[in-house]
Amino acid sequence: MDSDSKTEAIKRAKVLMVGAGGIGCELLKTLALSGFQDIHIIDMDTIEVSNLNRQFLFRQSHVGQSKAKVARDVVLRFMPRICITPYHANVKDPEFNVDFFKKFNVILNGLDNLDARRHVNRLCLAAEVPLVESGTTGFLGQVTVHIKGRTECYECQPKPTPKTYPVCTITSTPSKFVHCIVWAKDLLFAKLFGDRNQENDLFVHTGDGSDSVKPTDDIFERGLDEVPVQYGRKIYDHVFGYNIEVALANEETWKNRRRPRPIFLGDVLPEKLILQNGNLEKNCLTEDLSLSAMSSLGLNNPQEIWSLAENSRLFLEALRLFIERRGKDIGSLTFDKDDQLAIEFVTAAANIRASSFGIPLHSLFDAKGIAGNIVHAVATTNAIIAGLIVIEAIKVLEADFQNCRMTYCLEHPCQKMLLMPVEPFEANKSCYVCSETPLLLEVNTQTSTLRDFVDKIVKNKLGMSFPLIMQGAILIFEGGDDLEEDIAANYALNLDKVLTALPAPVTSGSMLTVEDLQQELSCHINIKHREEFDEEKEPDRMVLLGWTTPEKESQGVSNGENTAAAIPASPEAINKSEEVEVTAEISRTKRKLSEMTEVQEIFQILPDTDANNSMDPQEVEDNDYDNDLIVLDENPEASKKRRLQ
Repeated sequence: MDSDSKTEAIKRAKVLMVGAGGIGCELLKTLALSGFQDIHIIDMDTIEVSNLNRQFLFRQSHVGQSKAKVARDVVLRFMPRICITPYHANVKDPEFNVDFFKKFNVILNGLDNLDARRHVNRLCLAAEVPLVESGTTGFLGQVTVHIKGRTECYECQPKPTPKTYPVCTITSTPSKFVHCIVWAKDLLFAKLFGDRNQENDLFVHTGDGSDSVKPTDDIFERGLDEVPVQYGRKIYDHVFGYNIEVALANEETWKNRRRPRPIFLGDVLPEKLILQNGNLEKNCLTEDLSLSAMSSLGLNNPQEIWSLAENSRLFLEALRLFIERRGKDIGSLTFDKDDQLAIEFVTAAANIRASSFGIPLHSLFDAKGIAGNIVHAVATTNAIIAGLIVIEAIKVLEADFQNCRMTYCLEHPCQKMLLMPVEPFEANKSCYVCSETPLLLEVNTQTSTLRDFVDKIVKNKLGMSFPLIMQGAILIFEGGDDLEEDIAANYALNLDKVLTALPAPVTSGSMLTVEDLQQELSCHINIKHREEFDEEKEPDRMVLLGWTTPEKESQGVSNGENTAAAIPASPEAINKSEEVEVTAEISRTKRKLSEMTEVQEIFQILPDTDANNSMDPQEVEDNDYDNDLIVLDENPEASKKRRLQ
């Protein structure tokens, strides 16, 4: 296609961008400057202070406003003649259905979580609209092209399953700092400041399989005449002292483990300092007016590792400020890494617990990275990836599918390459999304409930939002906001029934059909009854098979799940002599990438979204930045037949 025709194709194109964050800001700017005239943006987020270091379209005055709308307004200042339509909404909202997606020539993703990516992928397949997917993690990035009938879809390659931890590990036998963070964030913080009616096992397990030990009185209930310092001391002594003593009572647990040390507040801080800690009038606001126990105590360096005494004072002060300054929020709070007081409390609690179990203490800066699953973003990577997205989008608009490439951005040059192009693969014949291959679920049909199946498999693993579940011609469950109350109530009654007790009993050999009408996706699941499961490796007590690639096919890794992150293979597991070959179109030569640790990491062990942190970040939860890397870990020459020719 000549230059004039290419320009005309760009001007005529109607483009949908999903995400207006780190990649999205760069992408919108690049699209506008490349001549695109009709751009639509969907983003549900508002601008936060932490976005300003890399999302360059936004300024301090924009904090709290819609990302999509502000991005539009800013770009129109220097490109006033183009049309940009913003949607401050969730891409999973019903209005963004298949018919909506059919309006566009190409979809460009700049998302930060796996759930939304899978949703967009399915809508693109149903609408038969090409998708250009992308993501960054620090210095690493990738752009991939997905065209129905020509290339693999986004879900043809397996994604790492979310990492979960047995309750006994978190409550009784932590061995890593991330275990302490999970305990402080998901158990202690939630118990003290969240919904106290929710199930929350904060009590120590005895280790012998019996029930956890619980006090007769609710230790977490604050008395009417109990001042914050008294309440703080009671909580401190219970969770860091009494609970540890209970755990130590079981000698069997500690035969092959390091014994923890009970910590009581009186052993760490003198009585005078304990009382003073919560009574002095101090400046407890940061420069941006956030409530802060650090400011109150004069702890000014978040990258400093504080002592046990300093963490204990921070714990008490943060608890006091929550009670005295944010009392109306207690009972409805959820942890937010951008909540200064919340991250201070979690850091202090995690460090005190770490001290008890002989685990090295960490700074607030590092703890925030783990708790928020943060990879500190690099704006240059976002800019490079945005440019590559536009290049691939133009190829799609020209119908130049033969020259479409998956491109990987490396941190260090390999054979003088920082950008590694690879030809797209054909669709995976075992992909349950684009090939409709039946899946197999191993489950104890006599103990697992329909709710377990819906939450753990249908919603979590299959990513369906409004599922419809049938056995044969019998409808056993339907989800959605538009159901009549009596019908929804009837389905709700089934949720807590074990599978064998459903109106159409689900037993070994049964086949379930699961559909999501919004995504226009349907798949079949064969049921196999199984009695026993490994609690450590299979905590869901369900194993879904058949949704990964065959053994001899490529085993890509993709990141970006919004729950707990996955633990990829360790670097030690990689064969250092292994050579990975890629075909580099830029030089038309085969390049061998051997003895390059960086490339081995990219091809084998990329961490989860925003989890590339120096303290086992692969094991933590949440994500907020624009990171999602699909990693190639096969020899492309060996799978040349699978490539798009």
